[in-house]
Amino acid sequence: MDVNQAKQEHLLALKVMRLTKPTLFTNLPVTCEDRDLPGDLFGELMRVDPSTIKGAETLMLGEMLTLPQNFGNIFLGETFSSYISVHNDSNQVVKDILVKADLQTSSQRLNLSASNSAVAELKPECCIDDVIHHEVKEIGTHILVCAVSYTTQYGEKLYFRKFFKFQVLKPLDVKTKFYNAETDEVFLEAQIQNITTSPMFMEKVSLEPSMMYNVSELNIVTNSDDGESTFGKMSYLQPMDTRQYLYCLKPKPEYAEKAGVIKGVTVIGKLDIVWKTNLGERGRLQTSQLQRMAPGYGDIRLSLEMIPDTVNIEEPFDIICKITNCSERTMDLVLEMCNTRSVHWCGISGRQLGKLSPGAFLSLPLTLLSSMQGLQSISGLRLTDTFLKRTYEYDDIAQVCVICPYTSNES
Repeated sequence: MDVNQAKQEHLLALKVMRLTKPTLFTNLPVTCEDRDLPGDLFGELMRVDPSTIKGAETLMLGEMLTLPQNFGNIFLGETFSSYISVHNDSNQVVKDILVKADLQTSSQRLNLSASNSAVAELKPECCIDDVIHHEVKEIGTHILVCAVSYTTQYGEKLYFRKFFKFQVLKPLDVKTKFYNAETDEVFLEAQIQNITTSPMFMEKVSLEPSMMYNVSELNIVTNSDDGESTFGKMSYLQPMDTRQYLYCLKPKPEYAEKAGVIKGVTVIGKLDIVWKTNLGERGRLQTSQLQRMAPGYGDIRLSLEMIPDTVNIEEPFDIICKITNCSERTMDLVLEMCNTRSVHWCGISGRQLGKLSPGAFLSLPLTLLSSMQGLQSISGLRLTDTFLKRTYEYDDIAQVCVICPYTSNES
């Protein structure tokens, strides 16, 4: 902390101290074996040391607390607290004392004073005390500006101020990835890394979705009755450790059928992260609105509403396709089904599906069979818009596992 002292001698003295919680006292235990020259001397010294834990003298942590010896680190999301004291060092009565505290950041200047009214008078050896709090929301250089103005008993108006400069560091490194499912679901993976030098207790990591989505948290053990976290009961994040959180977002029912609206949505929501440090000091971060790259479906989107996981070879099975008009014009569609090397469609190819208005969809049941075993790709569908004579082909729509139900016993 840098302090610029005023050159002029003043009747009042200003002191500013940061308020932080103490830390546990640590010592360095020194031990030796009984057959060594010191014998039990080191053990006896540790047993009479008041800072050690009785019965566990060799532990580094003691029972005493240590007051902060320096300004320490301030991290983004924590609450900065400071104690301001103005003391009358003179033998005169000082009048109209006004103490003002401002915090200057790279983008704004904030007034942190609890009261902006002046104190009528301050007698010798008396003081004015104030405690200020501010939730830090910007990283980089911060300057605490404390200004004091007062009037002497002779009517002379005096003024001085001090500057306290400190840096705000980033406590967490947050990275996000989006995965667009075949349906309108969106999966968000959030990677959170502790880049401080002390462990954190992760109290809450949640996703606040945008107005068009509902969110499901996928960080809970499914077979647990009490909703146990996948990270265990003690949710600690050690320095430089990384933890991954997963969320599933689904469109709300009133938006689910509006293909054009969901197609253009890029704002997903924001992460809300709350943690605690060594002695319960709380910190909170909210990310800006997370944005994804909107998927490009083209004029027509073909997705699967129902498909079996496993089918038998050379036996027909059913699927349900969903055809959505993502364009801004009405289409007149014709469906063609083309057989591939392993997949054979059952039914009439060239079927008229009729007109499909913008944003509307059509559920279409289809039947097919596979002539080969293994993981087979469903391909070979073709849609034609007769209005514009435009054709849309769909390959690798989905995959299905084809098995042979027959077994033979060799003698």
